[in-house]
Amino acid sequence: MITLKNLTKVIGNKKILDKINLGIQKGETIVIIGQSGCGKSTLLKNIIGLQRPTSGEIIIFDQKTTNLREEELNKVRIKMGMLFQEAALFDSMTVEENVAFPLRQHTRYKEEKIQGIVRERLKIMGMEGTERLMPAHLSGGMQRRVGLARALALEPEIVLYDEPTTGLDPIMKEVINNLILELKNRLKVTSIVVTHDMDTAFKVGDRIGMLHQGSLILIGTPEEIKASDNPTVQQFIKGL
Repeated sequence: MITLKNLTKVIGNKKILDKINLGIQKGETIVIIGQSGCGKSTLLKNIIGLQRPTSGEIIIFDQKTTNLREEELNKVRIKMGMLFQEAALFDSMTVEENVAFPLRQHTRYKEEKIQGIVRERLKIMGMEGTERLMPAHLSGGMQRRVGLARALALEPEIVLYDEPTTGLDPIMKEVINNLILELKNRLKVTSIVVTHDMDTAFKVGDRIGMLHQGSLILIGTPEEIKASDNPTVQQFIKGL
């Protein structure tokens, strides 16, 4: 589904990503861990096309996206959903308007069909009955669920999660983690989850990769990550 070949991103004089090589299979959940500022969010932004790499290749659905024009890139993006940090909902829109936004922007669906999709996505998230509420009236966890409903509005094949559980209490973290697993099992989506929360990483990841100073220093199953003798990895996962 996604192939990264020597992906490099330089901003100013700083190399944020340094020759990242990674292949992600259909239906797989890859978790990217690492300290703040190590390049995790930049990696997601390059994959979805919000940023362009300095060098290297990104191949999605067997198509090289690195040098696509914006209108061509949009045809790829429409098959991808992203849950941004803090949900990034539109404050001036209701829950219904937030979830319907990509449908109204990118489809010619009739309003009746849009409303049906919105209700169905909110139901998956356990957010029925919130359609008329404003984001300011929702808790942080509820905002994440609405953001995820919006990310799923166009039935994406790939979903990107940027720190989905940061700032949430343990109960709501578990809710979000279970939703990520349910979406994988129910909708067969391919997922990339960026997080520094090891509970999330070990629960949802088929494989976990660690970014350190812009480089992917290790990737493996949760069991392989736990058993790694790399001191940087062990320090991070144990919080030492």
